Amino acid sequence: MICGVIKESESENRIAITPQTVTKLIKLGLKIIIEKDLGAHLNWSDTCFANARAKVLSREEVIEQSELLLCLEAPSIETLNKIPKDTIIIGFLDPFCNSKKVDAFCDNRLTAISVEMVPRSTYAQKFDALSSQSSLAGYAAVTLAAERSNRIMPMMTTPAGTIKPLKVFVIGVGVAGLQAIATARRLGARVQAFDTRPVVEEQVKSLGAKFIKIDLGETGENESGYAKELTEEQLQIQQREMEKVCINSDIIITSALLFGRPAPKLINTATINAMASGSIIVDMAASGGGNVEGTVLDKETVINGVTIIAHKNLARCYPLNSSEMYASNLHALLGDILEKNNDGQLTLKKENDILQGCLITKSGEIRNKQLRQHYKSEGI
Repeated sequence: MICGVIKESESENRIAITPQTVTKLIKLGLKIIIEKDLGAHLNWSDTCFANARAKVLSREEVIEQSELLLCLEAPSIETLNKIPKDTIIIGFLDPFCNSKKVDAFCDNRLTAISVEMVPRSTYAQKFDALSSQSSLAGYAAVTLAAERSNRIMPMMTTPAGTIKPLKVFVIGVGVAGLQAIATARRLGARVQAFDTRPVVEEQVKSLGAKFIKIDLGETGENESGYAKELTEEQLQIQQREMEKVCINSDIIITSALLFGRPAPKLINTATINAMASGSIIVDMAASGGGNVEGTVLDKETVINGVTIIAHKNLARCYPLNSSEMYASNLHALLGDILEKNNDGQLTLKKENDILQGCLITKSGEIRNKQLRQHYKSEGI
């Protein structure tokens, strides 16, 4: 099976393969072809890939020859229309918000595998690219806020007096939130955190942060490990109780993103106006519409002296590390979902729980039940 990788869009600086993973993928039985200058911006020259036994070709040749295409984001509609039928495409395909591209997968009979839909289980941890990238994003959120702030994070005793540590409030304690807490604590900040799932309180405390308790009634997480969507009444209670914490915080990190649904609005304009000038909010849910009123995707806006940072994917702040982690996740995933047929050729396994969870289209049809129900309810 020929596995190809082409350049991403101009806004995406991560890549889906590294010279190190080329060697590992070849051991699985794959032949690797890449677009010229694929990793040049990360100081991985074509020679580095060639030495690892990857073949360097033009973009058109990679698209034409690939039977398996690895990517970060789904290619443009124009590119999808050029990909040969029955090609397997694997990446962060964002199927719930990309109906036109899902249509293109079906129209071109592409076998599309969406890595963010890999089942969340202990067994699947090594395939969990979403968690890997979220962990880097949580770190980046704090370092970015620290860079934008006009104050230092840790307490510092000087001949001129003592500088108080910054107060950081993390809303949403998933993978990204936990990494944000850990990073802010390492930098010396006083950290508080909140999540609708009481089960994460112990994790928050283990990192040296304070867990904010708000009685919202019945909450918890769904079978996939994500926080359940709150009712409108619960959201109002949460906003009201969190307001006083937000007002007294110097930096707020929000990471409450519901997979396949718009992000809940947790911080309103009134709260922002009550915050001290110079405060920083990093809205990590910007791609889902944002947790903050006033969020503008991929922009940094200022409201009443409060800076709102709303980059789409903060893992891009560290493209070399994020590319290494993503490529490693893909190698592990392919090792689990591929097998050799009777002719000795690699093919997708017919019976595989991981594959069944993240396979979204095949042979011109949507294969994921959750995605079919979503499109039906949306009238698409």
